[in-house]
Amino acid sequence: MNHGFVKVATAVPLTKVADCEYNEFQVQSIITRAEGQKIEVICFPEMCMTSYTCGDLFTQQLLIDSCENAILKLLEATRTFNIISIIGAPVAYKHTLLNAAIVMQHGKILAVVPKSYLPNYREFYEQRWFTSGFDIQEANVVICGQNVPIVRNAIFTTSQMRFAVEICEDVWSPIPPSCHLALKGADVIFNLSADDESIGKHKYLCSLIAQQSARCICGYVFSSSGFGESTQDLVFAGNGLIYENGKQLARSDRFSFEEQIIVSEIDIERIRAERRVNTTFAESARKDCTNVTFIDCPTIVPEDLQITRYVAPHPFVPTGSELDDRCEEIFAIQVEALAKRIVHTNVATIVIGISGGLDSTLALLVCVRTMDRLKRPRKDIVAITMPGFGTTDRTYNNAVSLMESLGVTMMEINIKEACLQHFKDIGHNPNKHDVTYENSQARERTQILMDMANKVNGFVVGTGDLSELALGWCTYNADHMSNYGVNASIPKTLVRHLVRWVANTSMDDKSKEILMDIIDTPISPELLPANEKGEIEQKTEDLVGPYELHDFFLYYFLRFGFRPSKIFYLAQIAFDGKHKNAPQYDDATIKKWLKTFCRRFFTQQFKRSCLPDGPKVGSVALSPRGDWRMPSDASYALWVKECEAL
Repeated sequence: MNHGFVKVATAVPLTKVADCEYNEFQVQSIITRAEGQKIEVICFPEMCMTSYTCGDLFTQQLLIDSCENAILKLLEATRTFNIISIIGAPVAYKHTLLNAAIVMQHGKILAVVPKSYLPNYREFYEQRWFTSGFDIQEANVVICGQNVPIVRNAIFTTSQMRFAVEICEDVWSPIPPSCHLALKGADVIFNLSADDESIGKHKYLCSLIAQQSARCICGYVFSSSGFGESTQDLVFAGNGLIYENGKQLARSDRFSFEEQIIVSEIDIERIRAERRVNTTFAESARKDCTNVTFIDCPTIVPEDLQITRYVAPHPFVPTGSELDDRCEEIFAIQVEALAKRIVHTNVATIVIGISGGLDSTLALLVCVRTMDRLKRPRKDIVAITMPGFGTTDRTYNNAVSLMESLGVTMMEINIKEACLQHFKDIGHNPNKHDVTYENSQARERTQILMDMANKVNGFVVGTGDLSELALGWCTYNADHMSNYGVNASIPKTLVRHLVRWVANTSMDDKSKEILMDIIDTPISPELLPANEKGEIEQKTEDLVGPYELHDFFLYYFLRFGFRPSKIFYLAQIAFDGKHKNAPQYDDATIKKWLKTFCRRFFTQQFKRSCLPDGPKVGSVALSPRGDWRMPSDASYALWVKECEAL
């Protein structure tokens, strides 16, 4: 199975100006290599068969005839190939010359796509030689003995995708042809270009393509002229770029003196899923009146392919400097959200439970920054630690030390006696460490927080995160409940980075030391007694599975609606241990916890159906008021069955 992926390529061949025979040999060589790599579609630069910088040589019949002979030779050489090739060449039509893309497969030309927008400013003067596609009515032209359609708005259909073509300046126009073509169903846009280089232009180009692929929710494959073009007045760096919905998948080496073939896989299933969810896209498509021509490509049974694109093991966590930017933005969202709720309710205090774990630590840091921003004393934060039967010295000391270092109002209320009384009231044996034993402690803590909030004219700030809500790893009407949950849409894999970011950017040495130890503490609800050494015995990830796996599953399940088999396939790639600092899990482990995820996600929906308010910070959230609406009694049978078949 290819799971919706299509392998595409952009090529940057070496060329010689006006030497069509040499250029054909270079293009043919690359197509042959690409066919061997099982690439479905490959795109070459604008005018690659002649070179873009021929100037007035485009008026020479010898050059036009030589180009056609080169195309004929290329068609013969690739007659047995399955790959679809898109090459740039001048095409003579009646009394005009077109700057065109020629789409070919199996030795046949499927169509000629003329360039729509001809730049005629600064260094460009294409209107000197070429006629715009706008001036050509849909017609046919004879090339290499074949009667071929000339179609400006063409969508090519393969067994796996629909693609379209635009040429260079087209994408720089205010409303590129690709906008209309995407609305009419094109999943991928191929652009044949001859962009020259100037300071700052490359960055702008990448931004332009990223935005166009995002706006059109499509794949975008861009090929631009490189070494071999004339440098009389301009330099061409050879930009080969592949984007998918705003994200760069692959790129060429700029200013290379060697030919290049840049390969990646476009996730067609993901693109179509995004479009289905985006009702604005569907509405725009309904209103678009562009006439398009659909051209069927010969059906090829797709072969299994090996994914070369990078699959991040932690999709919620960016890398490099982007991580700091992400943390800063998320923290600002949390702070503003909480500040609005405080101002709106006009409370005297906010109340929060502190366990010495990651989630309550992040929530407390948000509370502190919020009070600072509101110019209110930190003492208005009533932070309560509530040690119980499973509390260890490490978490207790970290909780107390952190509250002291941050200068909040600190309280300690031990819940042991209250829980023992409760066990007595309901007739539960305290030596039986079952779910009643655990959940009674969680509910006792929540009762304390809620009642204390009433006492001090405040409200309770929740600490639970997105990952816990997805798995239902929270006690109903206990840590599941609060007056406002600041962490509700933050996945567990990101919480640790947020705490570290706050520690590194705004904490004194003492507070930073405490936060670093909290980061290193195993995740646990601490509802069962510690071991003989006083260490945490109840480790969440031993029971429910690694959060980095569950966050991976959650991202692709919720963000794109992927089925378990595709999520499993992506996880195999992401967690194969081949990437630097990436974790490794074998297939059996991934399958085990994927099945657990599917089962728990469905059975725990009832907890998400009545979530308290909390701010959305990313593209994945579980609020029943907007992001995820699901019946609590939906069956998980389909999903678990597919997991079992993996």
